[in-house]
Amino acid sequence: MAHQPITAELRRWIVAQTAAGHPPDIVVDAMKASGWEEAVALAAFETTMREHLAAAANGGVAPIDHSATAANSPARPLPGTTLAAGQPTLHAGDREVRVVMAMQAPRIVVVADLLSAEECGELIALARSRLTRSETVETATGGSAVNAARTSDGMFFKPAEFPVCARLEERLAALVDWPIENGEGLQVLHYRPGAEYRPHYDYFDPAEPGTPTILKRGGQRVASIVCYLNTPEAGGATVFPDIGLEVAPVQGNAVFFSYDRPHPSTRTLHGGAPVTAGEKWVATKWLRESRFE
Repeated sequence: MAHQPITAELRRWIVAQTAAGHPPDIVVDAMKASGWEEAVALAAFETTMREHLAAAANGGVAPIDHSATAANSPARPLPGTTLAAGQPTLHAGDREVRVVMAMQAPRIVVVADLLSAEECGELIALARSRLTRSETVETATGGSAVNAARTSDGMFFKPAEFPVCARLEERLAALVDWPIENGEGLQVLHYRPGAEYRPHYDYFDPAEPGTPTILKRGGQRVASIVCYLNTPEAGGATVFPDIGLEVAPVQGNAVFFSYDRPHPSTRTLHGGAPVTAGEKWVATKWLRESRFE
């Protein structure tokens, strides 16, 4: 079980799913479908609910629930509100893109023709020599660290570091109608056979002590855009376990999704399924509430 740690985020998700009325077998099945081993899923559910119920029964007063506070917080302005499948093409600055699929709840849009094959190759070439083992943001400390749930290699470009980066950033800002300065630098990830990123949320958990430090750089994340730089031979889909959606990684395509509050109720739990043949390259763009410093 050591390679699948039961995180605080997972515990909050379990409590939220149970509070929403989902029976234990459904919650455990959802975890298994997301890649958790059955023994880990069962242990996580049992220990989480035992501790949650004990805390709630302690003196008849439940502990402060930061997750519930986030769920009831006002919805924020979001990028991409005008994206719709009813239009055959959309203007993205210097390029026209096609909407392949669009959902309203959760807000997920898949577009095609966002990048040319040449641009994809250039981003891979620029990133290759700078790859290191991918880390995740640690909201417990405000820093970052290697996480067993993420087995890719990756690197960050500075905003507009190269002309191809600047073009893509301007294109994305135009597509989703969001200030370019509110975007983090592009992150390029490389997944070898067997590499994956287990389901997670991109927002910063407000209950974690390191989150206030992270938010000083531009506020909460409000949206993510995953751009596919190649097409793997097999595997590597972007999965959304809460809604049973799988997005195929096709070169030049991208999947956009937004979240109006930092809470599992947004149903934006997502991950990168294991690559089973070949390799996968993606460029990810995260959008913040305000200017990213």
